[in-house]
Amino acid sequence: MKFLIGALLSLLITGTSFADDDTICVENLMKARLDAAASVVQKNDISRQERDTRVLEIIEPVFDFSKMAKLTLGRKHWPGLSKEKKEEFSKIFIKRLKASYLDKLNLYTDEKIVYKTPVKVKKKVHFPMELISKDNLITMLYKFYKSKSGWKVYDVEVQGVSIILTYRSQFDQVMSDGDIDDLILKLKEMKIENTTALNSTKNNE
Repeated sequence: MKFLIGALLSLLITGTSFADDDTICVENLMKARLDAAASVVQKNDISRQERDTRVLEIIEPVFDFSKMAKLTLGRKHWPGLSKEKKEEFSKIFIKRLKASYLDKLNLYTDEKIVYKTPVKVKKKVHFPMELISKDNLITMLYKFYKSKSGWKVYDVEVQGVSIILTYRSQFDQVMSDGDIDDLILKLKEMKIENTTALNSTKNNE
């Protein structure tokens, strides 16, 4: 009996340790990346193109853009696509998502980043933070999952609104009236309004 109780306690302690290790790992990873990206954004002695290139080099390794593309179509649309269409859609969407992220990041030049405590949510980690300026406070939540190559961002919430769910709603509307080719065409032509929370936030300032 003593052995059994000891084994159970050991498992509980070990499990807690793993959870703590996961949140600490995500916290250290994201802090380093965002602090480095913010430092580049604030540079005035380099061109916008060079700045964007450096920022992408910093943040790209922690984002799973391919998974984000898949999640925007969800189980309703993604499984029925051919391999070729999945690749075509993902390539266009990822390019647009990166451009959108860079546009918004370049707007945040004077805000202070306040990191909150990451929390374990089942097998994922949620890392909340705030962007604070003189007249504004923006809440953000980076959602991580553990891939084979380490912790990756699969969604971002801004002011409580999920970027992935927002895109999914837009894309589902297009797909309900057409098909993947219609969606790809609209993405190529930039006809879909980018009504993500990132845009809404800045427009409401």
